[in-house]
Amino acid sequence: MLLFFTLGLLIHFVFFASIFDIYFTSPLVHGMTPQFTPLPPPARRLVLFVADGLRADTLYELDENGTSRAPFIRNIIMHEGSWGISHTRVPTESRPGHVALIAGFYEDVSAVAKGWKENPVEFDSLFNESKYTWSWGSPDILPMFAKGASGDHVYTYSYDAKREDFGAQDATKLDTWVFDNVKDFFRHARNNQSLFSKINEEKIVFFLHLLGIDTNGHAHRPSSRDYKDNIKKVDDGVKEIVSMFNHFYGNDGKTTFIFTSDHGMTDWGSHGAGHPSETLTPLVTWGAGINYPQRVSAQQFDDSFLKEWRLENWKRLDVNQADIAPLMTSLIGVPFPLNSVGILPVDYLNNTDLFKAESMFTNAVQILEQFKVKMTQKKEVTLPFLFTPFKLLSDSKQFNILRKARSYIKHRKFDEVVSLCKELIHLALKGLSYYHTYDRFFLGINVVIGFVGWISYASLLIIKSHSNLIKGVSKEVKKPSHLLPCSFVAIGILVAFFLLIQACPWTYYVYGLLPVPIWYAVLREFQVVQDLVTSLLTYPLSHFVGYLLVFTLGIEVLVLSFFYRYMLTAGLTAFAVWPFLTRLWTRAKVTSLSWAFFSVLLAVFPLMPVVGRKPDISLVMGAGLLVLLLSLCVVTSLMKRKDSFRKEELLVHLLQVLSTVLSMYVVYSTQSSLLRKQGLPLMNQIISWATLASSLFVPLLSSPAVFQRLFSILLSLMSTYLLLSTGYEAVFPLVLSCLMFVWINIEQETLQQSGVCCKQKLTSIQFSYNTDITQFRQLYLDDIRRAFFLVFFLVTAFFGTGNIASINSFDLASVYCFLTVFSPFMMGALMMWKILIPFVLVMCAFEAVQLTTQLSSKSLFLIVLVISDIMALHFFFLVKDYGSWLDIGTRQLLACTAWLFIYISASPNRLWIPSDPELDSNLLHAIRACISHYVIVMSMTIFLVFLNGLAQLLTTKKLRLCGKPKSHFM
Repeated sequence: MLLFFTLGLLIHFVFFASIFDIYFTSPLVHGMTPQFTPLPPPARRLVLFVADGLRADTLYELDENGTSRAPFIRNIIMHEGSWGISHTRVPTESRPGHVALIAGFYEDVSAVAKGWKENPVEFDSLFNESKYTWSWGSPDILPMFAKGASGDHVYTYSYDAKREDFGAQDATKLDTWVFDNVKDFFRHARNNQSLFSKINEEKIVFFLHLLGIDTNGHAHRPSSRDYKDNIKKVDDGVKEIVSMFNHFYGNDGKTTFIFTSDHGMTDWGSHGAGHPSETLTPLVTWGAGINYPQRVSAQQFDDSFLKEWRLENWKRLDVNQADIAPLMTSLIGVPFPLNSVGILPVDYLNNTDLFKAESMFTNAVQILEQFKVKMTQKKEVTLPFLFTPFKLLSDSKQFNILRKARSYIKHRKFDEVVSLCKELIHLALKGLSYYHTYDRFFLGINVVIGFVGWISYASLLIIKSHSNLIKGVSKEVKKPSHLLPCSFVAIGILVAFFLLIQACPWTYYVYGLLPVPIWYAVLREFQVVQDLVTSLLTYPLSHFVGYLLVFTLGIEVLVLSFFYRYMLTAGLTAFAVWPFLTRLWTRAKVTSLSWAFFSVLLAVFPLMPVVGRKPDISLVMGAGLLVLLLSLCVVTSLMKRKDSFRKEELLVHLLQVLSTVLSMYVVYSTQSSLLRKQGLPLMNQIISWATLASSLFVPLLSSPAVFQRLFSILLSLMSTYLLLSTGYEAVFPLVLSCLMFVWINIEQETLQQSGVCCKQKLTSIQFSYNTDITQFRQLYLDDIRRAFFLVFFLVTAFFGTGNIASINSFDLASVYCFLTVFSPFMMGALMMWKILIPFVLVMCAFEAVQLTTQLSSKSLFLIVLVISDIMALHFFFLVKDYGSWLDIGTRQLLACTAWLFIYISASPNRLWIPSDPELDSNLLHAIRACISHYVIVMSMTIFLVFLNGLAQLLTTKKLRLCGKPKSHFM
């Protein structure tokens, strides 16, 4: 059995990884020829301001007094330059946003493994193509462009990472540091001849990364005075820098200025998903080569922003974020970044029609080069008779379009050139997506075949080894045939040869060959299938169909709960009614009423708001008081049993009560300190980490009796959970634990009702019970319900605390009792532990259910495995990346929770999913939601193994304060 679980775990890791080979592969190709406009550029130098986390509406709108928060930028819009909205892509994060801005493509997923701070795949950028680039700002952003640059011409100046403190007194100092250092740089250049000559060269870039707005947004929300005041300071700083540049270069008119943002921010201070407040960022350009403001009488947009911002008379030019990269390259005359998929926004250019046409033609050729390389790569590794080219852009059509464009330029039909080149770009981008997803169907089929085979084998193993379903069926023992293994060996050889001649990656061999041994194992149990059919034929058809419908309905409710959290409420309500539909109500009225009460109470949580909620410390304090009240009642009750409650155990409980009190104090004190902008007190930080460290071993000091140990685990984990809570979710583990305790009791009642065993008092059952419970009984039909309850409670443990399949439901404020300085790996780990605490509580309760119902954990785990795999297969089929938003239908959850379960220590709010640049934003959210759901279910299955081990450790291990420690294992 150990071998089976090990192989099962490995198989699930393969299924888990498959989604990344199918949907998360890098879209980058190499080997293209650099392309640049063969005409003199309008600018010698470019200054790029990126105000990290700046929303378009907060910059453009007028305040309550009717004045602009950024008067200098607004003056530029009205009198000097062009403006619009830059539409970003999911994930709306700093690293992917800057890569889109500066390199013109959407980030490679493998960067997540390095916290988005290094370049796992080499890519070209504006900085790399420039003659020199000087950059100032965050150490999280600048190094990635310096490391990827060829030669030594990209210079970075960063402040210390510790300055990125969400509890700092004044986050605007991050921006002030940048502005001051740029001024010092130019003052120094006047006295340094070598530096002076460099900054007077052409094709140079100055990059100012301004992180203060983002930091204030996370710490105080975008609606706060701190966020809005920071915008005013940035506006003042930009004004000073522009004045300094004009003065330094003698107003030569050869400097282009671009002001934009990498992403926006939600009202509740997060970003990463696809809400308009995150995807709509400002773009303001002025200087050399940029069009002057254009007065218009009317503009047609799907939103009402122009009227709200009182900018309806100034022409708004919207772009995609990746389009800014080709705009900047054309302005200073450097080659377009090789991997750029941006389309040059010619309306921003103030130049001749010939320059616009030539620039657009260069843009089209640069993207077409990527298409050709991608097609050649795929053609070289595919058998000729199997290769299907992209028919919309054949070689002849490429040639005709390029020839026609050249002819139009010769005959000065420049508008036709621009239109024709845009058509070619759109076709090339579709072709890139076509070849990027070329193997997707083949890989998907292999994974599905393997999935179905594994589910079938696990189901047969349950029936054969852990149930009485086929015990009474007479069987003839047949001599094993050599035909079956030989056939599967031949199939494996054929699959391997097919992959070998196509030079497929090694992962393709895994996905292609894995179904072979799985289905061999299934067909070896053909006799079990025959016996199962024979056994089922003896059951009434109506009963069989009824059980099948109930099981299918339960699976569908679980699947729908990932899209509609209120399905969990419906399920818990059904759970509440369940005892009254059976004989449980007549046998155990108090237990049934308690079950109904806590089920209904828990059903409220999925209806609570998931995003946009403000921190409410009073709810956290209230949860702490409830824990203290419950502790008082329990300890008083246990003290009455003098024979079973020793002073040592009383000391443990008092220690846990003290820990809860300290947690409440730390939460309140930290919140007050941060509001006063005094940062995180050191003593609070020490207490928080000490509480976290002690939460896993203090329960081991308590009695191994089921009730006392579970209560001790709840107290310890609640102390940590309070420190990680910001609102109503602090009450959730308490309600969940109460329901889990009733669940243990009600399962005892159901087992006694069925006559399987006699009821035992929980106070007399200990986790140290050392008998192998597999000898007591096999699985019954009701055990499927128990396994379903476990899966349902685990799903509720995730979604019930306000989490959704979106990084927007995870607030960085949750970790402020532990640290406020930005540390993606540590913050990610703390958030992960917050999510896992309800899981641990459910698994510990399930250990008690197995013990009290005399059930094998192995057999129940197999049922849970089958249920989870059916759900995962369901989500696998739901993943699509084609069609319109209406075709996708209800798959509308926001993006990218995958990081939660992919890398325990990965940075929060950081995951990229490759996508077709032509897909609309809503469709992208839907795709990512389904992938996220698949990842959650697969991760839940994998984590169950580890959570089960942790639950066994917490429930069966016994430590003593004095003397030699003693262990009790089941």
